[in-house]
Amino acid sequence: MTLVHANSFGVSMPIDLTMGEGFVNPLGFHDATPVFSWKLPVGVQKQTAYQLVVKGDGLLWDSGWVESDRSVFVPYGGKALASRQQGEWQVRFRDENGKQSEWSESATFELGLLSNADWKAQWIRPSMPDAPPVPEFKLIKATYRAKEKHELQKDLTAFYRKKIKDNFLEVNVRNQVLGGDPAEGSVKELVLVYLLDGEERTSIVEENKKATFPPMEAKVESVAWLRREFPVSGEVGRARLYVTARGVFEVHLNGEKVGNDAFVPGWTSYADRLDTLTYDVTDKIIGGQNAIGALLGAGWYAGRLGWAHDKGLFGRHPELLLQLEITYRDGRKVNVVSNGEWKATLDGPIVVSSIYDGETYDARKEMPGWDKPGYDDAAWGAVGVNAEPGAQRLVPKPFAPVRVTETLATRKITEPEPGRFVFDLGQNMVGWPVLDIPVEKDRTVTLRVAEMLNQDGTMYTANYRSAKATDFHTAAQTGTVSWRPTFTFHGFRYVELSGLPEGAKPKTDWVRGEVLHTDLPRIGSFSSSHEKLNQLYSNITWGQRGNFLDIPTDCPQRDERLGWTGDAQAFAPTALLNYDCHAFFKSWLGSMRDDQFADGQIPHVVPDILNAGGSPGWMDAATIIPWDVYVSTGDAEMLSENYGMMEKLVAWYRGRSKDGLISKMGGFGDWLQPYAKDQKGDTPKELLGTAFYANSVQILADSATVLGKKADAAKYGAEAARVKAAFANHYFDADGKLRNAPETQTAYLLAIGFNLVPDELQKKAARHLVALVDAADGHLRTGFLGTPFIAQVLDDMGHGDLAYSLLFKETYPSWFFSINQGATTMWERWNSYSHQDGFGNVTMNSFNHYAYGAIGEWMIERVAGLSLDPEHPGYRHFFVRPLSGGPLTSARAELETAYGKAASGWRKEGNRLAMEVVVPPNTTATVEFPNGRPSETVAPGVHRFELEL
Repeated sequence: MTLVHANSFGVSMPIDLTMGEGFVNPLGFHDATPVFSWKLPVGVQKQTAYQLVVKGDGLLWDSGWVESDRSVFVPYGGKALASRQQGEWQVRFRDENGKQSEWSESATFELGLLSNADWKAQWIRPSMPDAPPVPEFKLIKATYRAKEKHELQKDLTAFYRKKIKDNFLEVNVRNQVLGGDPAEGSVKELVLVYLLDGEERTSIVEENKKATFPPMEAKVESVAWLRREFPVSGEVGRARLYVTARGVFEVHLNGEKVGNDAFVPGWTSYADRLDTLTYDVTDKIIGGQNAIGALLGAGWYAGRLGWAHDKGLFGRHPELLLQLEITYRDGRKVNVVSNGEWKATLDGPIVVSSIYDGETYDARKEMPGWDKPGYDDAAWGAVGVNAEPGAQRLVPKPFAPVRVTETLATRKITEPEPGRFVFDLGQNMVGWPVLDIPVEKDRTVTLRVAEMLNQDGTMYTANYRSAKATDFHTAAQTGTVSWRPTFTFHGFRYVELSGLPEGAKPKTDWVRGEVLHTDLPRIGSFSSSHEKLNQLYSNITWGQRGNFLDIPTDCPQRDERLGWTGDAQAFAPTALLNYDCHAFFKSWLGSMRDDQFADGQIPHVVPDILNAGGSPGWMDAATIIPWDVYVSTGDAEMLSENYGMMEKLVAWYRGRSKDGLISKMGGFGDWLQPYAKDQKGDTPKELLGTAFYANSVQILADSATVLGKKADAAKYGAEAARVKAAFANHYFDADGKLRNAPETQTAYLLAIGFNLVPDELQKKAARHLVALVDAADGHLRTGFLGTPFIAQVLDDMGHGDLAYSLLFKETYPSWFFSINQGATTMWERWNSYSHQDGFGNVTMNSFNHYAYGAIGEWMIERVAGLSLDPEHPGYRHFFVRPLSGGPLTSARAELETAYGKAASGWRKEGNRLAMEVVVPPNTTATVEFPNGRPSETVAPGVHRFELEL
């Protein structure tokens, strides 16, 4: 072994100071009880003490010297912090030799508006045009019943007829509202039979949900433009803009766009929480008259969502809430707020805007100078003021917004049909097409997007289903124009332009792609000697980028783009190795808590728009993701925040079980397993339900242990043991072979991966698993639930060679199969497309779906060898466990942990293996050598090893 650097000749200052979940000098911070983290400089072995000082107008906190090696998530212990609080902080430490470091450079923070009471603004929107007549509504019958046993019911027809007012009926399907429970312990629903303009209809409203009859739809698809002017008299010392929307917004101040964010405030469970944004606009305020304006779109709040063409699922009309706080240098304070003094118009250039369907832009309606002082807005109308503030919490956005992070150039242009030009960006991506094109006055250019092309080179858009994903631009003048959409995004590789001026000869610089996703820091990387394996990793990361757009979505292109819980939990361990998803997942789990059903079920999608849940492996995102984030980051608050949600889910499982087994279960099964009887796979849902029940209650027990809840740890640990024993006794014989259920790879994988069978049966069960793989000609037969485990379980059971064989398999179903068909992102199906057979089932055929990218975890942890240690979360200690195999001659993974860069790399020449290990300060690593050499625990530094295989 060669130690490259492990000792320091001097003690430098701490570096990379962050607050909360990795925020650097945050503005508009969300937490009045923050935690602080820092890294030690390279060369330091260990911290033995620290001192942290926080200052505002005066000293807020001096920790004094604390004898501790803790440098991550150190809790604030000073004076109470309040909305708008500004501060700065520094830290210093003592190393392993007792030497004291210099003070770090100062880091700053500023809190946002932490309470609804801080808001003096009012919700505003354009005054709406006269609405079309409401259809006549007559209630025939209302029945509140058990969802599965319809005979358990009660008639609420008379009750609801009294509730009809002005031809509208609002229902709130809750026991306490409806006068009791007709079927205790059962999931219930309200069935309404009614006439709508004489036509009989039936609607079902799930328990704990609300609905309005006749259904109210959002009618406005055009973007609203709002503005007002205000005077400034004096020198401005500070100006902060606090803003949010029921919808999506873009703010302009004195002719300039504020910030570089997109699709803000984002998508939360709007009935419970709205994120707010804070901007420093001090430099944008001018002396004299100022103008502030905003674009307001329907977004997720009032726009179309889901494949059922639903609009207005959270509200009918977008609204803006804005508060500009100006502090003069002489101490005066002035607020400019959204209120009745604003003016608005719907007659702007963005005529139609839909996340799914695209935008229609008419440049003839442009309003030059609308966001500058002195603009003539006499033709604009008054705003409508919503005096009802709403019950949702207004919370400073607790993670990064969506932003443009990269721009892709056109690589190739084709003309498969006369006048239709296809621009190939070379990479399936999510974001905006940006045009720099010649135009003719009054002529409309049509922009379509696609992920794939048909064999004749035309656009393949059938997999977008009902999402039109089409933009239109009508020119005001002949010349050239630069344009992109504003409140829509597309998933695409190809851009088709039609309607260009006659004789136009397209150039590659006419179209480029701006890549959009939540602006998460990139923390991980993987590389190897194999081109296709590197392409697989690229596909995984591009899939993550495209689908981490404010929430973790299933797909970014069709009429869906929802926060599917099963996809997210399957992919979470890999996601956490690529990008810093700590704050991202923390926020999304907050929406999950808000949307959890009263009986403990977790919705299929979060935020919930389907009013449905109860699928094993999907619901369990409530336990699995908090645990994954905890072991990845060391943040135990992930467990404490979600502990109640975990308990409710486990209680739901318990209520459906008998003697530890679940005998009746619905859900999606092992979704999209290849060669299955249907898309839900061949593994029985009851087996899946019992397996995930056992795993979730085990996570709950482990979480209780971490949180010091000893009684809970014992209680839930015993429950986990009972469920595991019941599972093993019912589903496995003494030879480790499945019984009472079809033999499937996924059944064996979950049994071993979740430790549901005793140790003495695991190797036996693994032999049966290997036999199933052999029977499938060495291929996997797993869907969304089994795939994350297949390489890991085979490896753990001593079949790493078979795991490698599956990873490098070229034929269907395999990871390389899609790459051989030209994939640049992960696909929804193993066979979404093939050169030989064409496109797969159009109903579920996304070409940007990250679930099968879960293999990335094994690539990083075992192929490269950089493995976390759950006993020491956050990489305080980690393992280096490279598994050389297959055709590889080298592999390397790097990860920027909370302590610094960790890395594992190896290179093979003949029978010799060279390894390099990077251990960050204040951590240790245990190196497990692939040739059986005794493991070594190594200190911070760069270590190199040479060994024979």
